[in-house]
Amino acid sequence: MNTTRDAQQAIRELFTAMEDAWNRGDGNAYAACFTQDASYTAFFGTVYRGRADIAGGHQALFDSVLKGTTMFNEIVEVRFYGTDTAVVLGRGDVGKKRPGKLPKVQTYTLVRDADGQWRIAAFQNTKRNRLMEGFTFKVTPAAAPRRS
Repeated sequence: MNTTRDAQQAIRELFTAMEDAWNRGDGNAYAACFTQDASYTAFFGTVYRGRADIAGGHQALFDSVLKGTTMFNEIVEVRFYGTDTAVVLGRGDVGKKRPGKLPKVQTYTLVRDADGQWRIAAFQNTKRNRLMEGFTFKVTPAAAPRRS
């Protein structure tokens, strides 16, 4: 699997597996989408370190406050850095129903693991604050990112 198209397909399959695991409330299967030494930063600032920490923390959440939730993801962009590293920019959220707009901006750093499978090595989840963003760009227009 050396082509960019094959790698993109494998990454989409990884995201499908991650969503499936979340939707089933399976902390171990969810964490299997991450490298053994992954870092995972939740939108409110909690940092999980390593697959076991991700599995345990998420299973506790799936069994309580996140019970019965569904994961919603949208891949915005995939950029490759060599044949075994990619950065995925996405939007997402979790809940009982899909929101109109996915409010969280997510960055995934992926690597092709020793077994040839793509896994997430680092994850950052930020809840977008459109009000603050709009205010900032109105006051300081040059701070707005260029759209391509």
